[in-house]
Amino acid sequence: MRRIIFATGNSGKMKEIREILSDLNVEVVSMKEAGITADIVEDGATFEENAVIKARAIMEITNEIVLADDSGLEIDYLNKEPGIYSARYMGEDTSYRIKNKNLIDRLEGVPDAKRTARFVCAVAAAFPGGEVVTARGTIEGIIGYEERGENGFGYDPIFYVPEYGCSTAELPPEEKNKISHRGKALRKMKKELKSRKVG
Repeated sequence: MRRIIFATGNSGKMKEIREILSDLNVEVVSMKEAGITADIVEDGATFEENAVIKARAIMEITNEIVLADDSGLEIDYLNKEPGIYSARYMGEDTSYRIKNKNLIDRLEGVPDAKRTARFVCAVAAAFPGGEVVTARGTIEGIIGYEERGENGFGYDPIFYVPEYGCSTAELPPEEKNKISHRGKALRKMKKELKSRKVG
């Protein structure tokens, strides 16, 4: 069975990725599971650039097919913050409970119509031989007034999806994967992989 390395150490993310790519006939392993440690400087200006930097760096170490993603939350009222700095916002070791509270506090008094936001995910695939392809997915919503829900991770508890009447952290995982930014980007990437006879 062929394998694909996904350049992440985030276990919550790996769970989602495996569920979405489960019908590909490949083994999807994290960097950690592949025994790779690499300090990659993500200095791109866009989600796509950062995903490509990660995928290409690990592909060059392993000479295997590598997927990487870069994702984040864009809040329109805050000039699309935290954006590409979502994981590093307020410091990498700051808990999401603190990050989420900070964002809610910064939107105090802002009406629903101006609380628009989206999750963005760019997935890059780097192939031995140098080819790189990217796919992007987004989900639109608004920033809620409090944390809600235990599913998901990161900013999910404050990201409210009006048509579902709940936060992405309140959605069952299979429902979330259908509509999430990562789910959309990974399904596009799955088509790219299949067109190259991967899985």
